[in-house]
Amino acid sequence: MEGPASPAPAPGALPYYVAFSQLLGLTVVAMTGAWLGMYRGGIAWESALQFNVHPLCMVIGLVFLQGDALLVYRVFRNEAKRTTKVLHGLLHVFAFVIALVGLVAVFEHHRKKGYADLYSLHSWCGILVFALFFAQWLVGFSFFLFPGASFSLRSRYRPQHVFFGAAIFLLSVATALLGLKEALLFELGATPQPRRTKYSTFEPEGVLANVLGLLLAAFATVVLYILTRADWKRPLQAEEQALSMDFKTLTEGDSPSSQ
Repeated sequence: MEGPASPAPAPGALPYYVAFSQLLGLTVVAMTGAWLGMYRGGIAWESALQFNVHPLCMVIGLVFLQGDALLVYRVFRNEAKRTTKVLHGLLHVFAFVIALVGLVAVFEHHRKKGYADLYSLHSWCGILVFALFFAQWLVGFSFFLFPGASFSLRSRYRPQHVFFGAAIFLLSVATALLGLKEALLFELGATPQPRRTKYSTFEPEGVLANVLGLLLAAFATVVLYILTRADWKRPLQAEEQALSMDFKTLTEGDSPSSQ
């Protein structure tokens, strides 16, 4: 009788790429806070600074935490699948709650100032991303954490879940880049000089924000690279292999080729 399968060793380069992704992600969060503190007056809820809650929460929630949630299955490759699922789901919950705070902050700020809502490409993309993120979490919970879904249904939906998870993450980063550019143009895009903006004179705020944008793109690239390396995927555990074989037997048992 065979004993339990030994844990598969982690690929040698994987921990370094994961560590690099975390360094990039934390730097993005820190630079976002530094940008808001140095050039936008800081963060507060009950003041004109309420708007600044929005970019910080969105970067923490829909960029950093969402990226980390996607990496859970690469980092915890040999832990119990149920535990990994719960951690994956919880990180998405934290990301959703933080992003919701950021969304409320910007709508509250617009209401207090009398600004229009949802007129820019950034705002349209933001609402789309938030709705897709919430729908993805609900469907993922129903299929993979709620005990009602069958194994065959999970197997058929899993590729779509993986694809849309990565797609929503990339859309989140793209939306953050749009918002960053929009904020710079609002602040640095007006000057008494004709045909010239402060942004084009290499203002320190513009330079810092450009670096922040490059770091956002780099974080997304590293996360996507880790996710798409086939040899870095979580190995099938014994119980998953058994379920897979059972499903294959059930589906092939009634096929003409098996007669």
